[in-house]
Amino acid sequence: MPLNFSFTNQRADSFLVSGVNLEAKGMNVIVFASRKGGSGKSTLAAHLAAQIKATKPCLLVDADPQGSLTLWHKLRGTNEPPIKTAVNSVSGILAAAERDGMEWVLIDTPPNLSAVVGDAIKNATMVIIPARPGVFDVNAVQETIQMCRSARKPYAVVLNGAPARRDDAESPIVTIAREALAKFRAPVWGGQITNRADLLMALGQGEGAREYYAEGRAAAEIGRLWAAIERSVKAIRGSASSSGAMHKQAA
Repeated sequence: MPLNFSFTNQRADSFLVSGVNLEAKGMNVIVFASRKGGSGKSTLAAHLAAQIKATKPCLLVDADPQGSLTLWHKLRGTNEPPIKTAVNSVSGILAAAERDGMEWVLIDTPPNLSAVVGDAIKNATMVIIPARPGVFDVNAVQETIQMCRSARKPYAVVLNGAPARRDDAESPIVTIAREALAKFRAPVWGGQITNRADLLMALGQGEGAREYYAEGRAAAEIGRLWAAIERSVKAIRGSASSSGAMHKQAA
């Protein structure tokens, strides 16, 4: 069966994201947001931060009172990447980060529509909306999508915790999730983050997937997700062709 990741025929290393001001420049702020708890916001933020910090100045912001990202950071036993805690706003933290020369800031948000979530989205370069391929998660993305559209911010849904592919084909539940998201006119990453033990084992040791087992499939998927985000941000900022990012005007 030919490799075909979604109804949009996107490559697994590309995003379809909403239209934004292509003249924007400066620090890159990636916000992980979803009203659904357990969708994978903290997990993706941690693994991607570990991936980024190896080559670029990166800051983590934990705006979720649950503090999962802060716990992971304590387990690392280092201050790389550094982390800040936000309560009602992230604006002050971001201003200081830009003065300090940070290139990337990853913000983990609580599973609600609180003020800190709105402030994070307002300051975002791009919003990542994790969703597990199930009816509850897929339905829950709608309010977050609307917040992104109202703020005119680019966003993309990332299917997380998905069943492994079999015989080069994605699980039927993943296909169903893509079809449901299509009804919302939501841009979706062409790849997936599979439910793998390495992701959980790495977090338990305060590591990212690449640090835990660089040759593993979990590390490869996180690497592809990071490449997709980086490519899309370059396109958003107008410093690269949008052919790899496949932009779409927000509905």
